Amino acid sequence: MIDAVFAALAERDQPLATLRALEEATRRAIGHRPFTIMRHDRAADFNTRACSSRPSECPAGSGKPVKDSLDAPASARGGDATDIRATFADRALILSLGCESVLNLSALWRGEVLGTINLLDRAQAYAPRHAEIGARFAGWRFRPCS
Repeated sequence: MIDAVFAALAERDQPLATLRALEEATRRAIGHRPFTIMRHDRAADFNTRACSSRPSECPAGSGKPVKDSLDAPASARGGDATDIRATFADRALILSLGCESVLNLSALWRGEVLGTINLLDRAQAYAPRHAEIGARFAGWRFRPCS
């Protein structure tokens, strides 16, 4: 699966080709309904969607304020609607998509958190082993676009 992500790096349509390959690889390895890549603006404490598998509901370019610091690499996992309601400003949207479980993975470049890979699914979909698998995908790091 990760081989398809690396192969996509050679395609002309960047960064979209690589992000779509990452979407498919994480769907197969972990599972998700929506898949989103968020770019983090540290100064503004704001995340902007760079890529989304559900563009009509979660369009690229839209964003939201960051509730917790993204200063350190981490993965965040929540298992039910209570976790979603307590954590996300866009909780109504997430729940309307039938999602109650979240796995957010830090995307790093030179040790700096640039954003997150966000996976959402049905309640209790993610276990600690999913975070370990996801870290392998996030661990290949994103290079910032200039």
